[in-house]
Amino acid sequence: MEVRNCKSCGRLYNVLGRERICPACKALQEDKFQQVKRFLNENPNSSVEVVAKENDVSTKQIRQWVREERLILSSGIIDGITCETCGAPIITGRYCERCKAELSQSFENALDRPRTIKPEVKKLERDGNRMRFLRNDEI
Repeated sequence: MEVRNCKSCGRLYNVLGRERICPACKALQEDKFQQVKRFLNENPNSSVEVVAKENDVSTKQIRQWVREERLILSSGIIDGITCETCGAPIITGRYCERCKAELSQSFENALDRPRTIKPEVKKLERDGNRMRFLRNDEI
């Protein structure tokens, strides 16, 4: 078992997986997430900055929840959250719908691509390792 300092509060905690914060801070963060989610349900057209200010949460944390697809911004509010591939504005996730479709298609094509098998070249057994002589007509 590994022991680390919490990135949020600095306390030591036992690491069970890949988490970077202690269980207490994780519970607080989950409470903040639920608070932000309720706020967005009540105020769907609020910008990221307004949501952060009203709920005492960093904009970075809200953007992370959007990237993780835990939050979906309303289509009218696009606050600099863009597709990682083409830079188009998005409301949730890491990629826009067009880039998601292209990635999905490229993965499907990679799986469906027929594999070419090279035919084995057979050596002639009759010549084997014998000594060879040139005939006069080959010279």
